[in-house]
Amino acid sequence: MNAKLLLEDGTVFEGKAFGGEGETSGEVVFHTGMTGYQEILSDPSYCGQMIAMTYPLIGNYGINRDDFEAIRPWVQGFIVRNHELAPSNWRSSMNLNAVLKQYGIPGISGIDTRMLTRIIRQHGTMKGLLSTSSKPLAALQEQLHAMKPLRNQVSLVSTPQPYRSPGAKERIVVVDFGCKLGMLRELSGRGCDVVVVPHDSTADQIRSFNPDGVLLSNGPGDPKDSAHVIPVIRELLGEIPLFGICLGHQLFALACGADTGKLAFGHRGSNHPVKEVATGHCLITSQNHGYTVIDATVASTDLMITHINNNDGTIEGLKHSYHPAFSVQFHPEAAPGPYDSNTLFDQFLDMIHQFQRNRALGNLLESSTGKHKAHTASSEILSHKGAQLVYAEK
Repeated sequence: MNAKLLLEDGTVFEGKAFGGEGETSGEVVFHTGMTGYQEILSDPSYCGQMIAMTYPLIGNYGINRDDFEAIRPWVQGFIVRNHELAPSNWRSSMNLNAVLKQYGIPGISGIDTRMLTRIIRQHGTMKGLLSTSSKPLAALQEQLHAMKPLRNQVSLVSTPQPYRSPGAKERIVVVDFGCKLGMLRELSGRGCDVVVVPHDSTADQIRSFNPDGVLLSNGPGDPKDSAHVIPVIRELLGEIPLFGICLGHQLFALACGADTGKLAFGHRGSNHPVKEVATGHCLITSQNHGYTVIDATVASTDLMITHINNNDGTIEGLKHSYHPAFSVQFHPEAAPGPYDSNTLFDQFLDMIHQFQRNRALGNLLESSTGKHKAHTASSEILSHKGAQLVYAEK
């Protein structure tokens, strides 16, 4: 079966259809990873988007039960140069064509993905329509021009009800904006008692789980579509240690008074270099985002820049100057990707432990001296070494 991919600039690609049948539309983006297509397909951050893979052969190791980052794929469409129908891997339980067909996600192969990538790099991401139907080209173009961008994707991918992954150590509440399972694996692997809550949970609902820390997860779309979260973050800031990842990073920045904007074609890949400002060390990171915190808006806030993208200089990490809270734009859970930044989860737990010690000291000082603000003074942040927050006890 033939398929067509139409872009809003008038470009038309014709190729072979695979996966689901019919029509789909969304923002067309590209990903530069050579492997990890199963994790990419199931990343909720891709809700509303069609992914073009720049690596030419996709599907050669099949699909297995363990590498999904969500319960199902969330992409609107899949665009590849070649897809393999006969994968070879001992873990494979089905091929790429079968899983896309199961979830009704259309794919197109046999097109020049290098040309498509160059168009996006030159003109930026744009809306597109992928069709396996026999509709005339003019009708498809009219349909594409009438298409409106998908908004509020977070409400589509977030859990509707809280759920728990029990552990014996720190209680971490994960606010689910489209959380990848890799984040839960990292927390559970460190013995944390993890509670995942919906994106629209209130500060009181989060407090009701008595968390030691709160993780603001990744997710799809424009962070300003999730403005309801900003007052919640402000209310919890300073009361409970916070760690934001990707969309969570952007929402943390907005809550602290910075602004966000859209990148021309985003960062999507498994080998993006990021510099730690404090040390000058370079991390190789996995990334998937189309928005960024605007550098010029940070100076008027209580935020400090901790990480910078080596390719384009955009902000990749922030920390609060005196509250126990920090965030990164990249994905330290690395699914797919390198493990250079995996220790950020350890640093989050270290920050929680230090906050608890400072609070205990503050309570002791308050009870013994009557200085009701001693606990605030005792947790002042003095310095930042690498990506680790360091506190001093007064």
